[in-house]
Amino acid sequence: MRGSTLSRRELIAGAGAGAAALLLEQGGVQAQTRRTTSSTTVVFSHTTVVTVDAVQDDVALAVQGDRIAAIGPTDQILRSYPRADVYDGRGKALFPGLINCHAHMAAVLARGFNEDFGFPNSAKLAVQPTSLLQGEENTLMVTVAALEAIRTGTTTIVENAGGINRSAAALARTGLRCVLAESIRDSENVAGPMSPEGLARSEKPRFSPRLRDEGMQHINDLFTTWHGKNQGRISVFPAAALAETSSPELLHAIRAFAEKHDLGYTIHLTQSRAEADFMVRHHGLRPSAFLDKHDFLGPRLFAAHCRYVDDAEIALLGKSKTIVSHQAAMAANRGVIPPIPALRAAGCPIANGTDNNTNDLFEVMRVALLTERIRRDDANPGTQPQPEDILEDATLGGARAVNQEKLLGSLAVGRKADLLVVDALRPHLVPAGRIVSAVIHSGHPSDIESVMIDGQFVMRNGKVLTMDEDRIVKEADKVGRRIWGQVRAAGPVPVPRLSRQR
Repeated sequence: MRGSTLSRRELIAGAGAGAAALLLEQGGVQAQTRRTTSSTTVVFSHTTVVTVDAVQDDVALAVQGDRIAAIGPTDQILRSYPRADVYDGRGKALFPGLINCHAHMAAVLARGFNEDFGFPNSAKLAVQPTSLLQGEENTLMVTVAALEAIRTGTTTIVENAGGINRSAAALARTGLRCVLAESIRDSENVAGPMSPEGLARSEKPRFSPRLRDEGMQHINDLFTTWHGKNQGRISVFPAAALAETSSPELLHAIRAFAEKHDLGYTIHLTQSRAEADFMVRHHGLRPSAFLDKHDFLGPRLFAAHCRYVDDAEIALLGKSKTIVSHQAAMAANRGVIPPIPALRAAGCPIANGTDNNTNDLFEVMRVALLTERIRRDDANPGTQPQPEDILEDATLGGARAVNQEKLLGSLAVGRKADLLVVDALRPHLVPAGRIVSAVIHSGHPSDIESVMIDGQFVMRNGKVLTMDEDRIVKEADKVGRRIWGQVRAAGPVPVPRLSRQR
């Protein structure tokens, strides 16, 4: 390391993380963190192994290379792998890594602002924070988001954005399993996502073959450069940005690309009433019906949000087995929860995502559980869904969405070794009748002690090993303070407080 002389470019390229490549002595166990040690065997001894259908206590789990090689009695596993690095799992619980199916990672810039003004954001700022980012600061925001994702238990993340190529290398270096969903549109005169003001002044959408071709070229270029890289940890999916900014031709092109290359594909769907009203006004159909008419729905599609779908749309989504990516925490911030019970009943698989500002899928699980219970009309309230159901959405449901359901989402022999080590000996987790229930209802992201992806630790004993966390956080704070200072200097940020009772 070169002291404090790192440039921002070097920082987000990982130049300050040389210490993470050293051999770390932790708890008497030597753990090498370079990716070149993929042949290393790790045995988690005397631990608890959690899946959505079963919990095994006082067992060992062996990781060999990038796969789970064995689960069984500790003495037996240790005899089978006598040269393994042994991770003392007493008082720990191993969970499958969480799969975040919808993230906009650079949007951490708007943390502490964008959560409180509805959707689309109703605050009328004199200058938008994103317009003040300079140089590689967008990639810096993505890197901070990746840090948060790792610390909160995400092992796979879908980055849904345009122009992902500028941050792809930095994302790849974090060690996360990434799905780069390059998002495109071909509308010339629709500034989505739709707002009430945009709806009021909207006109019939015009679509541009040039924009469509350029967008598909961006997807193809990203796919050619990144798909399958990092020993398969990087995937590239096509994405249509929004229903209101997509022509039938664009929808056909997105699905055809996905099917040609055996990929999933995604879109934002029914985020607002204004979106639904726009589609009815200019296409004569609600958003899901428009997608169905143009053969876009189906089991490869994971549609984000679906907050305002009506009964007919729910039926279409369910019949087509379209996957719904449920961003419960952001939806709750915006004062609405999608009809998840009805979508489940219709046949839609459910996955989870974070959306903007935060990348904490651990917290999303809790919000998803509580808000779905409130949304249901059960004779005996508070019994469905169960924490195991929500864990399934965040793991196996996500694996289905990212088209890796045979590899990810569960701790089973032969699956990829993407897992979390949870410290179960915390005051808020003991005693516990069911560890899954205790963790989802009462757990904190800080209970996650270690994170393994593809058989390699990206965080161990609370230390992120793939990035220089302290310097990245300090640099992001510096950038954020500069930008929000400029925003405030340009004009007030009005906060619509409740009337105070006197």
